[in-house]
Amino acid sequence: MDSLQRPVTTGVSFGLVSGVITTLGLMSGLYGGTHSVKVVVGGVITIAVADAMSDALGIHVSEESRNVNTPGQIWMATLTTFVTKFLVALSFLVPLLMLELSVAIIVSIAWGIGIISLLSYRVARRQGISPGIAIAEHISLTIAVVVLTGFLGEWVGAEFQ
Repeated sequence: MDSLQRPVTTGVSFGLVSGVITTLGLMSGLYGGTHSVKVVVGGVITIAVADAMSDALGIHVSEESRNVNTPGQIWMATLTTFVTKFLVALSFLVPLLMLELSVAIIVSIAWGIGIISLLSYRVARRQGISPGIAIAEHISLTIAVVVLTGFLGEWVGAEFQ
Protein backbone atom coordinates (compact mmCIF):
# COMPACT_ATOMS: atom_id res chain seq x y z
CA MET A 1 0.00 0.00 0.00
CA ASP A 2 1.32 3.41 -0.92
CA SER A 3 2.40 5.36 2.17
CA LEU A 4 -0.12 8.12 1.43
CA GLN A 5 -3.07 5.90 0.48
CA ARG A 6 -4.24 5.25 4.05
CA PRO A 7 -4.09 8.93 5.11
CA VAL A 8 -5.97 9.94 1.94
CA THR A 9 -8.58 7.24 2.54
CA THR A 10 -8.94 8.39 6.15
CA GLY A 11 -9.36 12.04 5.18
CA VAL A 12 -11.75 11.40 2.31
CA SER A 13 -13.91 8.92 4.23
CA PHE A 14 -14.12 11.09 7.33
CA GLY A 15 -14.67 14.25 5.29
CA LEU A 16 -17.47 12.69 3.25
CA VAL A 17 -19.38 11.32 6.22
CA SER A 18 -18.89 14.37 8.40
CA GLY A 19 -19.65 16.70 5.49
CA VAL A 20 -22.96 14.99 4.84
CA ILE A 21 -24.07 14.42 8.43
CA THR A 22 -23.20 17.82 9.88
CA THR A 23 -24.40 19.77 6.87
CA LEU A 24 -27.72 17.93 6.65
CA GLY A 25 -28.19 18.21 10.41
CA LEU A 26 -27.51 21.93 10.29
CA MET A 27 -29.76 22.46 7.27
CA SER A 28 -32.60 20.46 8.81
CA GLY A 29 -32.37 22.34 12.10
CA LEU A 30 -32.11 25.78 10.53
CA TYR A 31 -34.92 25.03 8.09
CA GLY A 32 -37.13 23.70 10.89
CA GLY A 33 -36.48 26.78 13.00
CA THR A 34 -36.49 29.56 10.42
CA HIS A 35 -37.67 28.47 6.94
CA SER A 36 -35.19 31.09 5.69
CA VAL A 37 -33.02 30.52 2.62
CA LYS A 38 -30.61 33.19 3.82
CA VAL A 39 -30.15 31.51 7.20
CA VAL A 40 -29.71 28.02 5.74
CA VAL A 41 -27.24 29.20 3.06
CA GLY A 42 -25.28 31.17 5.66
CA GLY A 43 -25.19 28.13 7.91
CA VAL A 44 -23.90 25.88 5.12
CA ILE A 45 -21.13 28.32 4.21
CA THR A 46 -20.18 28.73 7.86
CA ILE A 47 -20.08 25.00 8.52
CA ALA A 48 -18.10 24.42 5.32
CA VAL A 49 -15.31 26.58 6.69
CA ALA A 50 -15.47 26.23 10.48
CA ASP A 51 -16.36 22.57 10.77
CA ALA A 52 -14.00 21.52 7.97
CA MET A 53 -11.16 23.24 9.82
CA SER A 54 -12.27 21.72 13.13
CA ASP A 55 -12.51 18.21 11.68
CA ALA A 56 -9.15 18.57 9.95
CA LEU A 57 -7.54 19.57 13.24
CA GLY A 58 -9.28 16.66 14.98
CA ILE A 59 -7.92 14.20 12.41
CA HIS A 60 -4.49 15.84 12.67
CA VAL A 61 -4.32 15.41 16.45
CA SER A 62 -5.82 11.92 16.27
CA GLU A 63 -3.23 10.82 13.71
CA GLU A 64 -0.43 12.39 15.77
CA SER A 65 -1.62 10.59 18.90
CA ARG A 66 -1.40 7.21 17.16
CA ASN A 67 2.36 7.77 16.88
CA VAL A 68 2.64 5.52 13.80
CA ASN A 69 2.46 8.03 10.93
CA THR A 70 5.06 10.26 9.37
CA PRO A 71 4.49 14.02 9.43
CA GLY A 72 3.72 13.82 5.70
CA GLN A 73 1.04 11.19 6.27
CA ILE A 74 -0.47 13.23 9.10
CA TRP A 75 -0.62 16.36 6.96
CA MET A 76 -2.08 14.40 4.02
CA ALA A 77 -4.91 13.11 6.24
CA THR A 78 -5.41 16.64 7.59
CA LEU A 79 -5.52 18.25 4.15
CA THR A 80 -7.78 15.63 2.57
CA THR A 81 -10.18 15.85 5.51
CA PHE A 82 -10.41 19.63 5.17
CA VAL A 83 -10.80 19.69 1.38
CA THR A 84 -13.31 16.84 1.30
CA LYS A 85 -15.47 18.21 4.12
CA PHE A 86 -15.32 21.73 2.67
CA LEU A 87 -16.34 20.64 -0.84
CA VAL A 88 -19.04 18.24 0.33
CA ALA A 89 -20.60 20.90 2.56
CA LEU A 90 -20.50 23.46 -0.25
CA SER A 91 -22.11 20.97 -2.65
CA PHE A 92 -25.33 21.36 -0.68
CA LEU A 93 -25.50 24.99 -1.82
CA VAL A 94 -26.39 23.91 -5.37
CA PRO A 95 -29.97 22.84 -4.60
CA LEU A 96 -30.36 25.69 -2.10
CA LEU A 97 -29.50 28.27 -4.74
CA MET A 98 -31.46 26.65 -7.57
CA LEU A 99 -34.67 25.38 -5.97
CA GLU A 100 -37.41 26.49 -3.62
CA LEU A 101 -36.22 25.88 -0.05
CA SER A 102 -38.51 22.99 0.89
CA VAL A 103 -37.63 21.17 -2.36
CA ALA A 104 -33.94 21.97 -1.90
CA ILE A 105 -34.02 20.35 1.55
CA ILE A 106 -35.50 17.15 0.10
CA VAL A 107 -33.00 17.12 -2.78
CA SER A 108 -30.17 17.72 -0.30
CA ILE A 109 -31.28 14.81 1.85
CA ALA A 110 -31.36 12.57 -1.23
CA TRP A 111 -27.90 13.84 -2.27
CA GLY A 112 -26.52 13.17 1.20
CA ILE A 113 -28.03 9.69 1.39
CA GLY A 114 -26.56 8.96 -2.04
CA ILE A 115 -23.07 9.95 -0.88
CA ILE A 116 -23.39 7.92 2.33
CA SER A 117 -24.70 4.91 0.37
CA LEU A 118 -21.85 4.94 -2.15
CA LEU A 119 -19.20 5.31 0.54
CA SER A 120 -20.83 2.60 2.68
CA TYR A 121 -20.93 0.24 -0.30
CA ARG A 122 -17.26 0.85 -1.07
CA VAL A 123 -16.16 0.37 2.54
CA ALA A 124 -18.28 -2.78 2.98
CA ARG A 125 -16.86 -4.34 -0.19
CA ARG A 126 -13.31 -3.61 0.97
CA GLN A 127 -14.06 -5.26 4.32
CA GLY A 128 -15.85 -8.22 2.77
CA ILE A 129 -19.11 -7.58 4.60
CA SER A 130 -22.65 -7.21 3.30
CA PRO A 131 -23.05 -3.80 1.64
CA GLY A 132 -26.79 -3.88 2.33
CA ILE A 133 -26.31 -4.04 6.08
CA ALA A 134 -23.65 -1.31 6.09
CA ILE A 135 -25.73 0.95 3.84
CA ALA A 136 -28.90 0.44 5.93
CA GLU A 137 -27.00 1.14 9.15
CA HIS A 138 -25.40 4.33 7.86
CA ILE A 139 -28.55 5.64 6.16
CA SER A 140 -30.53 5.00 9.36
CA LEU A 141 -28.07 7.08 11.36
CA THR A 142 -28.13 9.84 8.73
CA ILE A 143 -31.93 9.96 8.76
CA ALA A 144 -31.95 9.97 12.57
CA VAL A 145 -29.72 13.06 12.57
CA VAL A 146 -31.94 14.84 10.02
CA VAL A 147 -35.15 14.03 11.90
CA LEU A 148 -33.77 14.90 15.34
CA THR A 149 -32.25 18.22 14.22
CA GLY A 150 -35.42 19.08 12.32
CA PHE A 151 -37.47 18.63 15.49
CA LEU A 152 -34.93 20.58 17.52
CA GLY A 153 -35.03 23.40 14.97
CA GLU A 154 -38.82 23.51 15.09
CA TRP A 155 -38.72 23.59 18.88
CA VAL A 156 -36.15 26.41 18.93
CA GLY A 157 -38.15 28.32 16.30
CA ALA A 158 -41.34 28.02 18.36
CA GLU A 159 -39.68 28.69 21.71
CA PHE A 160 -37.58 31.71 20.75
CA GLN A 161 -39.69 33.81 18.41
